[in-house]
Amino acid sequence: MLLADGFDEAFIGVGRRCGQKDIAVYSIPKAIEVLRTRDGMTEAEAEEFLEFNSIGAWVGDETPIWLEAMDAATCEALIPDDERAIPVVS
Repeated sequence: MLLADGFDEAFIGVGRRCGQKDIAVYSIPKAIEVLRTRDGMTEAEAEEFLEFNSIGAWVGDETPIWLEAMDAATCEALIPDDERAIPVVS
């Protein structure tokens, strides 16, 4: 499992997928706070730095996940209508 160097305080758990290696999961808001506190960045600087250098960095199949927690309604609002799943009727 690959860990993001310098973001121990933003580590929130392990993601598991069928048939694949476990991957580290980090909180985006906590990572931004690490950059603001540790490196003295503004909110905007921290967001840009994290997006470019961590979230946007692919280092293979064990690349960590960067999580932005939200409720289902907020998530649904972000999905275009043509990409929504078909409801399952039981």
